[in-house]
Amino acid sequence: MRSSNPVLSKPDTWQVDPAQTQGQYQAQFGQPGQYAQYAQPGQPGQYVQDPNQAYPALQAPGRMTIDDVITKSAITIGALMVTAALTFLFLPAALLMPAAIVSGIVAFGTVMVVSFRRAMNPAFVLAYAAIEGVFIGAISKVYENAWNGIVPAALMATLVAAAATLGAYKFFRIKVTSKFRKMVMIGTIAYAGVLFVNMILSFFGMGFLFAGGNLGFLLLFSAIGVGLAVFNLILDFDYIEQGIAMGASATESWRAAFGLTVTLVWLYIEMLRLLSYFRSN
Repeated sequence: MRSSNPVLSKPDTWQVDPAQTQGQYQAQFGQPGQYAQYAQPGQPGQYVQDPNQAYPALQAPGRMTIDDVITKSAITIGALMVTAALTFLFLPAALLMPAAIVSGIVAFGTVMVVSFRRAMNPAFVLAYAAIEGVFIGAISKVYENAWNGIVPAALMATLVAAAATLGAYKFFRIKVTSKFRKMVMIGTIAYAGVLFVNMILSFFGMGFLFAGGNLGFLLLFSAIGVGLAVFNLILDFDYIEQGIAMGASATESWRAAFGLTVTLVWLYIEMLRLLSYFRSN
């Protein structure tokens, strides 16, 4: 069970609910009352029968549910949108591009840090939401200044694409196979690599992706980006569903919310770029 989303791609991403560990312990050593914490002095054969007192680490904090994921996702995306709106409305035009570049790099670094952490800290999730919100607000303002009305259109397109993807996943019971995951992962890495190389070269005036005004190529490249983002959203849905089925800890709902937010931000940026090509034409 793998996802190409960097947040959800670790083999041990989901931390299993400790209740499962307790069940395995009881299966091996018996049910409560069949073993002793200690014998009461002077009362042979009488024991304390509460295993959770003897083994407090086995007490379960609860399992992740779809309601947990929805709630945490709403909090994360809500924080991102508030920060983005404040940036969009109040950041001076001269600071838009510097803010977009710096916040984009920091947000990318935050994603990489989280992807290598075993335990999920909600503070990291909310910090990412705030930093990514600055990036989204700044880059959205740049696009809006160039093409009036493009931001609401991109937001609507993102919501429709995400809802359609979720609906297709649930109602058509899309089967996520290992081959499908591998193809999406390879495509995502290749796409990100091309964008990264182009960004580095653009600092020296040698960017090749968006130069020359070849509309057909630009539309094709952007459509590939939108498609990969949608495929990653399918992998995220499947990964979350499998995590719930495996009994992941309730705290892992923050990781699920983080992963979904990362993919939705990518999808929104691709929608902005795609719509800008149509508006430019």
